[in-house]
Amino acid sequence: MRLTAKHIIWLKVILHLAAFVPFLWLVWAVNQGLFSADPARDIQHFTGRMALKLLLATLLVAPLAKYAKQPLLIRARRLLGLWCFAWASLHLTSYSLLELGIDHLGLLGQELVKRPYLTLGMACWLILLALALTSTRAAQNRLGKRWQYLHNGIYLAAILAPVHYIWSVKTLSPQPLIYALLALALLSLRFKKFRQWWK
Repeated sequence: MRLTAKHIIWLKVILHLAAFVPFLWLVWAVNQGLFSADPARDIQHFTGRMALKLLLATLLVAPLAKYAKQPLLIRARRLLGLWCFAWASLHLTSYSLLELGIDHLGLLGQELVKRPYLTLGMACWLILLALALTSTRAAQNRLGKRWQYLHNGIYLAAILAPVHYIWSVKTLSPQPLIYALLALALLSLRFKKFRQWWK
């Protein structure tokens, strides 16, 4: 069955709910005290994992549209990318406010220098910020070919984000490794595209 524009509207509604409902759960979990003895860390990991899931979902759209022969699926990619940026911003905010505290936000720069995994995370967030700010049709028209070059930055984010996660947990854990393997699998689907860059 070929998806129509109406199907895509319903798909977008579902994706919006899938990205927003976890935020409602997060608020409820905080109010109910469902986290461990270190809730700040739990909140940071939850928001970070949500951002990473949405980043992987964003990368999945193009190959899914291609192999399933559903070109209209591409219309869902921007939505997922913006939600990815929103959750990445929540992740950064939760670290800044819960780990450093509102009175010590000036320490963020020092922390970025002292802790390389934070530097990777900030680099990833800056890439997502640039992609979010230039995600509109007007920005695409204004930037022309440079828009595609800029938005290829998602591939760098897909490398940096899992490395940031693996490095931040400081213990060998299967979950960040699974995210890294998924990112590699999605990037490998673009092998031909990457190979063209080196020609």
